[in-house]
Amino acid sequence: MTLQPLFPETIPAVLQDASDRLVLSARSPATLRAYRTDWSAFVAWCRAQGVTALPAQPETVAAWIASRLEQGRKAATLARGVAAVSCAHELAGFESFSRSRVVQDALRGMRRTLGTVPTRKAPATVDLLRRMLDVQPDTLIGRRNRALLSLGFAGALRRSELATLDVEDLVPQDGGALLTLRRSKTDPDGAGQTIGILNGSSIRALEHVSAWCEATGITSGRLFRSVDRHGRIGGSLSDRSVARIIKTAAEAVGLDPERFSGHSLRAGFITSGAEAGADALLIAETSRHQSLDVLRSYVRRASLLKTHAGHRFL
Repeated sequence: MTLQPLFPETIPAVLQDASDRLVLSARSPATLRAYRTDWSAFVAWCRAQGVTALPAQPETVAAWIASRLEQGRKAATLARGVAAVSCAHELAGFESFSRSRVVQDALRGMRRTLGTVPTRKAPATVDLLRRMLDVQPDTLIGRRNRALLSLGFAGALRRSELATLDVEDLVPQDGGALLTLRRSKTDPDGAGQTIGILNGSSIRALEHVSAWCEATGITSGRLFRSVDRHGRIGGSLSDRSVARIIKTAAEAVGLDPERFSGHSLRAGFITSGAEAGADALLIAETSRHQSLDVLRSYVRRASLLKTHAGHRFL
């Protein structure tokens, strides 16, 4: 497969080196897409300002941060942009900005201005998910969406994981199925992670997956695929398509789609587990969180009112 240049403005020959190929392969496709976007934005801004983008001066990068801050960019977006510019410089043989005092001071000022609390999307909790499943039409698209939504919830899956699932990754067992995730955000080396999927009596994820496969005749390869308005089955879904399906399902039950994202199914499982009093370690077996501190933040939010200190006197 031909490697597409990550940063078109850098020296093309540099990007063909084997070492740089390894550097790029260490980053996820989603990160590479974001880096391309950020680098293009940086180059365009430098051209408009009449300054050099490669190699850029630390003061130039700091000014770019300030400019994007004024445009209302989020803290995480600004930090990612600096990482993209640094990566471009490293690949082209120039010094990155990871240790630049000027750039780091600009980032610290940005964080103080914006704060660092992330904007969290709404979780698709179990009650909400039932509503999303109920409104799906009895069509191929509806069956696919029911299968995708229910399996994404039952496995606490990321949108990228849903998009790359193969039929062979789901192996039926007594009481459910074993799902193998061949590569994920927390497993970039592709060692593989296997989790249990319960069909349950409420969500019935495995029944919805079976109905989708039987209706389409899909027996191998990508599990979730595009369907056109004539009912023709196409290629595999992108992770962005998965996010759109979730947003559309939320809108169909009268909710603001902008409050939901490709992360909402995963967050919904974790939040629903916490609300039901499930042990954090058991939740982590499905969600595959490497840090229980991250998981505890979900559990804490779900129990803020249930375990409130004021229950006995307010």
